[in-house]
Amino acid sequence: MTPHPAELPTRTSALVADALAPLTAVDLPTVLEQAELQSRVDRKYLVPTQTFTELLTRLGERYSVLEIDDRRLFQYESVYFDTPQLHLYRQHLQGRRLRYKVRTRTYVDSDICMLEVKLKGRRSQTIKTRFPHATEHRAVLTDQGHRLLDDLLHTEYGISAPALAPVVTTRYLRGTLVDLEEGNRFTCDLDLVCEHHGRTAGGLTDQILVESKTVGGRSAADRILRELGVRPVSISKYCVALALLNPTVVTNPWNRVLRHHFDWRPKSHLREWDVADPGAGQSDAGVRIGPLPAA
Repeated sequence: MTPHPAELPTRTSALVADALAPLTAVDLPTVLEQAELQSRVDRKYLVPTQTFTELLTRLGERYSVLEIDDRRLFQYESVYFDTPQLHLYRQHLQGRRLRYKVRTRTYVDSDICMLEVKLKGRRSQTIKTRFPHATEHRAVLTDQGHRLLDDLLHTEYGISAPALAPVVTTRYLRGTLVDLEEGNRFTCDLDLVCEHHGRTAGGLTDQILVESKTVGGRSAADRILRELGVRPVSISKYCVALALLNPTVVTNPWNRVLRHHFDWRPKSHLREWDVADPGAGQSDAGVRIGPLPAA
């Protein structure tokens, strides 16, 4: 298995750790009470490391940083599920107004796993629903998980849940900053590693994926990023991972982001893998695409 990014520290993770160090710490219960934001508006930015440092400087003491057991950067692992025809990916590709994403998310440092379903609702609002999930089954959509997904999709969209299989795994480091006064927060993801049955791709080694999560209007972080010349981008870690690992999928909406930020180019020499039988015909050696985190 590919090491988690936390096992391969980078210049970016050191820089972000230093930038977060002066901030006031806040514990998880406070974050959940003040800014859980399961229904929210998301804005995503790809921010150069030096610009991220300037963002925190300009925010001053307005934001606090989540701290658990003296940690401010946490290891995350997500396993994304899709149909053999990649129906969920194609919903995103086509910009369907009502679409959804299914994953397990493991908080590696605390050994907690959740099944998460993200629904895209009206007015571009993201609605996230979470269910406890056994860590040892994080790469499986269990029968119980499928029933919970089916009930949710029936309630929200009036459709049944299709059969889903694991497609890609992402691992990265995340820090969480919270504006306790306004109830907004933003996360910063770095040192991304994407993996599927021996194929590995990486990114976010010299930039940070900032995700602003608000109940509506723009936060102070959104306003400052705009002043710094950083604009929101349309990006999904699942879609980026799939584009990096599967050379045959259509990637038009994300081509510019992939080329400029992930050293991506078409890999026509790689054969398509089969979601229904993801291990078929693949070498154990794997194929590396794009820059991996360097020690």
